[in-house]
Amino acid sequence: MSDPLLRLSAPRPVARRNRPALPVGRQLVNAGLISQTALLQALAMQRRIDSPLGEILVAEGHVALDDVLSALAVQYDADRVVMDIDPPDPVMSKALPAHLCQRFGVVPWRWIDNTLMVATTRPDQMEALAAALPRTAPSMLPVIADQDQIIAQTSALHGARLARRAVTKLPAAFSCRTWSLGAAMGRAQAVLVAGVVFGLIALYPAWALTVLIACAVLTLVMTTTLKAFALGARMTHQLPARVEPLVLVPRGRAPKISVMAPLFNEERIAEALIQRLSKLTYPKALLEVVLVLEAKDEVTRATLERTDLPSWMRVIEVPDDGTLTTKPRAMNYALDFCRGDIIGVWDAEDAPEPDQLEKVVAQFAKAGPKVACLQGILDYYNPRQNWLSRCFTIEYASWWRLVLPGVSRLGLVLPLGGTTVFFRRSILEDIGGWDAHNVTEDADLGIRLARHGFTTELIPTATYEEANCRAWPWVKQRSRWIKGYLITYFVHMRSPRGLMRDLGFWRFMGIQAMFLATVIQFATLPVLWSFSLPVFGLPHPVVETLGPVVVWPVAVFFFGTEVLNIVIGMLAVSGRRHRHLLAWVPKLVFYFPLGALASYKALYELAIKPFYWDKTQHGHGKADSDAP
Repeated sequence: MSDPLLRLSAPRPVARRNRPALPVGRQLVNAGLISQTALLQALAMQRRIDSPLGEILVAEGHVALDDVLSALAVQYDADRVVMDIDPPDPVMSKALPAHLCQRFGVVPWRWIDNTLMVATTRPDQMEALAAALPRTAPSMLPVIADQDQIIAQTSALHGARLARRAVTKLPAAFSCRTWSLGAAMGRAQAVLVAGVVFGLIALYPAWALTVLIACAVLTLVMTTTLKAFALGARMTHQLPARVEPLVLVPRGRAPKISVMAPLFNEERIAEALIQRLSKLTYPKALLEVVLVLEAKDEVTRATLERTDLPSWMRVIEVPDDGTLTTKPRAMNYALDFCRGDIIGVWDAEDAPEPDQLEKVVAQFAKAGPKVACLQGILDYYNPRQNWLSRCFTIEYASWWRLVLPGVSRLGLVLPLGGTTVFFRRSILEDIGGWDAHNVTEDADLGIRLARHGFTTELIPTATYEEANCRAWPWVKQRSRWIKGYLITYFVHMRSPRGLMRDLGFWRFMGIQAMFLATVIQFATLPVLWSFSLPVFGLPHPVVETLGPVVVWPVAVFFFGTEVLNIVIGMLAVSGRRHRHLLAWVPKLVFYFPLGALASYKALYELAIKPFYWDKTQHGHGKADSDAP
């Protein structure tokens, strides 16, 4: 920090001068901290983007943040404080409401007589803050502090209350927090039903197996029909090859984007994440990447402390409330600290395409007001690592590049992915954010958006992730997804009539196929594979109950669905980037049995610990040589 600015920002009494001060840019030029050319460039950029001049200069690397804050203190005749050294007293939590502290990015610092000193990086917003308070509120004056320190002190003053609010932000009617098998059925009723089922299985094993097979075949028909129609819709309606880049015009400035990246026990991923996100071409002055970590997460904190974060990245620590540690709870907490008009989510291991945010802004700019969410394509950067990563990549390509676009074309509800998803902030807040207890908060949010009359659109931009390349971690991750799909299904089916009223018949049936039928398919896969017995000349148990006439038609249909899956896989990886996976597509028949194992783990956890978040550890994948 330069000596002129140190002298100019020395502490002052509460009484303020009336004479005007030089603006930040001119002070920095006069102090020799930036050139006149840099100032003119920043001013030209400010005419196109909605961001303060100081933030632009810092984001573009022209000047240090401390110098801008000191110049800002001089311009507004305010004290410059370092809140890590001189924090507010805990009693200051009563001076301003928490929601206003978050909304305006301020924190009450000191009382001096009857004047409230408020720490801020935006003293130009003090009048708006005063207008949001009752007329009886005391007079306020700004002191200038680092935004990260303001957030940390806001958490210190209000963190416990805000953490509790993050858990219950979503109304109970749409949340799974009150759901359990006991609550859904009644404990005595559940025991009675279980006893009857096991009794019937013991007395009539052949018919019990027949009923199970009937369920498996019925759900197979549902999922196969959905895939077939989605494939047809996708093949007859190509997505646009590209989204026209955003044209910044004076009448419509580019919006601020806040993207949350939840982290938990991430020892290897932080530096790689910074490198990948540094390739983004969206103006850094309009980008806020929020690294969200739990306060008890010592591993990630230690990693970040030895990592030099760029100015457009900040860390939000979620207080430990002793009850819940989930990604959606953390995002609910961090959402109120975000400053963007568009809220996005990336995972810790993500590598988005450099122009992804421009495409998001351009798509939102031309979309109607009912388009609340944009979902990008998910892909993997380590498909060649081993057999499991290859199969995982084929599965993702099939879902994201063929099936899901077809589902969108059919007008059905889109279950969101947990990353590369972007929301209009106002709508996200209006519908209650995320369900803090749901372990597939993304899929649940997709349904809730649809039930509130909003739509989700797909955009042709990809984010590359690390494919889970180890068997047991894959099972753990998939079991969490399956458990979350089941919980989401049961929550929204509390009132089937209400769900059908909100969605309409066909979208209601789409929910049955994508959520319930898909889970049953994983769980009953061994039963379906039993229809390969006649091929080897072995008798099938269903012959005893339904006769031989049933076996061969079901067997043919089952193998027909396998052919459809192979066709979808072949088409999905036929592009230049994935063509090397074509020979591996038929081997998916050996990959999906892992899903059956995952479904049994999910069913067990559904009954015992429905809200347990089985964390997927990243940092074990090796990116391919041609990875982005």
